[in-house]
Amino acid sequence: MEPLLDRIARGEVLVADGAMGTLLFERGLKPGYSPEEMNLSRPEVPGEVAQLYLEAGAHLVQTNTFGGSPLKLANFQLQDRTEEINRRAVEIVRQAVSGRAYVSGSCGPTGCLLQPYGDTTAGEMLAAFRRQLAAMMAAGPDVICVETMSDLQEATLAIRAAREISADIPVMATMTFDRTPRGFFTMMGIDVPTAVAGLLDAGADIVGSNCGNGLENMIELAREFRRHTDRPLLIQSNAGLPENRDGRLQYSESPEFFAQKAEELLAAGVNIIGGCCGTTPAHIRAIREAVDRWRPA
Repeated sequence: MEPLLDRIARGEVLVADGAMGTLLFERGLKPGYSPEEMNLSRPEVPGEVAQLYLEAGAHLVQTNTFGGSPLKLANFQLQDRTEEINRRAVEIVRQAVSGRAYVSGSCGPTGCLLQPYGDTTAGEMLAAFRRQLAAMMAAGPDVICVETMSDLQEATLAIRAAREISADIPVMATMTFDRTPRGFFTMMGIDVPTAVAGLLDAGADIVGSNCGNGLENMIELAREFRRHTDRPLLIQSNAGLPENRDGRLQYSESPEFFAQKAEELLAAGVNIIGGCCGTTPAHIRAIREAVDRWRPA
């Protein structure tokens, strides 16, 4: 396939996939269990998810490695299987997409707080990300996606780990923001211009936001990001905020709503559009159709 950054540079808008956890739970993942362990015990499940997003039109399909750092896997006594879990995840997606989409290696937060707020040192966290990403990248993903970060230092440590392993692989980095009366901030108090500067300085090629917001807020976030950088942008919105209905989390934003609002993301200058919590292959199909129809003014 043509290099990802080359396609963006010549003006093509790409579509990323949607939620992973939502589909894994529908296929038997039990609350309190490790999603990443399914790469080993039930590899056909993340393989099916990858295939569904490919068929929906995604150009980028993520690996089931969001919680694949040894620090996160330690919550399930799986830290000794870090290499196996991350390598296998990439292999599953590569087999599912068969060169028809980019394999995006997902790298989420460790779940630990850095000193002085927590007891994890920067060195320990860097080593954890390096271990996860080395295993993942040995299996040959096309791009790394550091995602759902609220702590800029943690995000930059993950980017640094990726860059220590490869200077060439594209790295995407997204943070999760809350809307406040003073604007958008992460849970750790990071605003958009600070995030943009920090992520790019650490070595990210593509920056943006995912999770935590429905499309209306994400459109505003995209415009805010574009005010502070001309570098490629990635936006992956939730299907609204979750509501507990009869003991189940439900998301209110439909595929039709995503198709309707996708044009505003495109007009804001977003280069890669996908989905996060609550989104399904139907949402991604709607986005892909909107992207294929869109012609800039």
